[in-house]
Amino acid sequence: MSDIEIRDDRAAGRLEAVDGGEVVGHIEYFVLEAPARALVPVHTIVEPAHEGKGIASSLARELYDVAKREGIPVAPLCPYVVKWAERHPDEAPAADPELLRAAKEWLRAHPERF
Repeated sequence: MSDIEIRDDRAAGRLEAVDGGEVVGHIEYFVLEAPARALVPVHTIVEPAHEGKGIASSLARELYDVAKREGIPVAPLCPYVVKWAERHPDEAPAADPELLRAAKEWLRAHPERF
């Protein structure tokens, strides 16, 4: 992977992979507040010209690193992040089923968000 910078745009709910000033991939997420605070990734997207370069994996890893730094869990709804977490249990603790249920309910209540 080239010099990819990953930045967290919390206000937009996007973790972005930037290459030369261009956003080449991102994870869309929201912050669940109840029953506990958690990061909830919903979609992972990598631009077609940049697929196969490890960008999605770097985004997923950074999402878990952000959560760890903030002392909160990740409740993944994004299929890519779910699979990544299964392959990296040492970096991605299993999600609490109650948080996953609450995250799904939040998403159903806010269909305009994603």
